Amino acid sequence: MGEPSEEYEILDLSEYRNKDWVQKMFGDITKQSAAKQVVVGAAGGWLAGFLFIKVGKTAAASLGTTILLVQLAQHQGYIRVNWNKVEQGVNRAKKELHKEANRRYPGILQNAKKFVQQNVLLAGSFAGGFFFGIAF
Repeated sequence: MGEPSEEYEILDLSEYRNKDWVQKMFGDITKQSAAKQVVVGAAGGWLAGFLFIKVGKTAAASLGTTILLVQLAQHQGYIRVNWNKVEQGVNRAKKELHKEANRRYPGILQNAKKFVQQNVLLAGSFAGGFFFGIAF
């Protein structure tokens, strides 16, 4: 009685090493079908829009309350604010932030524009989902 010859298929999983769970799940979404791009873009956009509104409302309420309290405290004489020094500090921080952003992320606007032009379905569905998330 002869032994049956078995054939084994070698599964190459090396491409999944050192990748986070998003990359493992979706891979390169730009190379997927149009339907998958639209679904992923819309879902991501909706989540981003929803979180933007929730966090934005909280941040706006916190910032507004803080500004109101500072103004009241200054008006009542509890604190004294040197607005010229505050403005200088804000301008200095703005310049530093702009310089650091240009150093760390050169050409980010050009790269974003190129990505949107190359991935119209993904970017368009993300934008639509974002606005839908803001609406609800």
